[in-house]
Amino acid sequence: MNKVDICFSPEEITSLRVHGVVLFSGRVIFDAEPPMPEARMASIEALCAGPVPEALLALWAQTAGGRLDYDLSVAMNSNIESVSWSELFWDGSNGYRDLQGWIEHEQELAEEAADEEGRVWNGKLTHLPFGGFEYLDRVYAVVKPGAEHGSIVAWKHGLPPAWTHALHEDDASTVASDLRGAFAALHLNEDPLAPVSDHFSGQSLLEYLHDRCEGHGLERSLMEKLVAFYRVAVVDWRAPLATGTLGQQPSVARAALRHAIATDDARLVAQLAAAGVSFHGPQQGSALATDVAICKGAFAAAIALVHAGAPVAREALTNIDSPIPPELTSALLAHGAAPEVTAVVKCAACGAAQSAQLIANACAQTGLDLPAAFASECDATLIELKATLLKVRRGKLGHYLGPEGLSARIEHLQRFKLV
Repeated sequence: MNKVDICFSPEEITSLRVHGVVLFSGRVIFDAEPPMPEARMASIEALCAGPVPEALLALWAQTAGGRLDYDLSVAMNSNIESVSWSELFWDGSNGYRDLQGWIEHEQELAEEAADEEGRVWNGKLTHLPFGGFEYLDRVYAVVKPGAEHGSIVAWKHGLPPAWTHALHEDDASTVASDLRGAFAALHLNEDPLAPVSDHFSGQSLLEYLHDRCEGHGLERSLMEKLVAFYRVAVVDWRAPLATGTLGQQPSVARAALRHAIATDDARLVAQLAAAGVSFHGPQQGSALATDVAICKGAFAAAIALVHAGAPVAREALTNIDSPIPPELTSALLAHGAAPEVTAVVKCAACGAAQSAQLIANACAQTGLDLPAAFASECDATLIELKATLLKVRRGKLGHYLGPEGLSARIEHLQRFKLV
């Protein structure tokens, strides 16, 4: 989106407030609570080691809580992590959004940490939780005196090792030096009115506004104006690509690469490479760009990435979940992907027999007893697939492949023979 100024009259601001919409620092808050009383702000500040930052008080003066619908990416532990900052906590929500509940949680953690370190906690919070998503992601304002006062910190809950490329240990990182900067960091990876993915930021807000328009009297013209204001946050990578400056803007370049992968656009990948965009480093979590493309079945983009010099992880072939073409398989093997029997079985089950054989040939060159290793892995996978299929058919388990997809994988794997 081109950055344009969209201003709202006092009457429009009042009308939006009636429909639960508040504008703060260039971003849209919806399902918004009433303003927080000054007495409550003072009682929260009394719990903190220093003053509540001015910008947070300004936010609370407009709304004590609500919902956000943007993307936010933060560097954490060498990963590029997506932080779900979809909630602004508020008192009385009786759930994961409860402000007082999270304050008490932080007080308990601070006291426990002090006990473990053999000291007495002074009873004052240094980090004030005020947003996030359920128990997985939280956003804090630093409220201790000093150089970091007022900065905004994002915390993420580590996921089990089975979540490939995810953050596996709890971690935190600074989003911005103040709340307004943190709001400015909220963006839209794609235009919600022209999405290229099945799931995208903007869905919840658009549904909310549609409901307010259809059932609660929000004027359509005002809704359309608000949506235009909201869409200003769409990352504009096309303009810097056209001017040759995209290579100097890593976060914007990631959005462009995300689009290329989502649309499986090999031509755009080549354009990005010609523009000096680096394909090194993580694109999503710890996943390289090639990992993301393979995972999403964007095989044309993946081939273009490899040809453009994008790095290939050793484990690139172990996460196959769709019929990968042999051209890409050969390219991955030639550029550092390790041949694994697991990958042979996965490719065979997906119906990619040629790719399975290519990986098998590479496995054989390592001195592995391939027939025995393949038979063992194949038998174990068939047992697991059949057990899963039985549970799905009995209605005891949901599965993204469904019974037809699971049956197809069993059939493919039973039919495949090593050459």
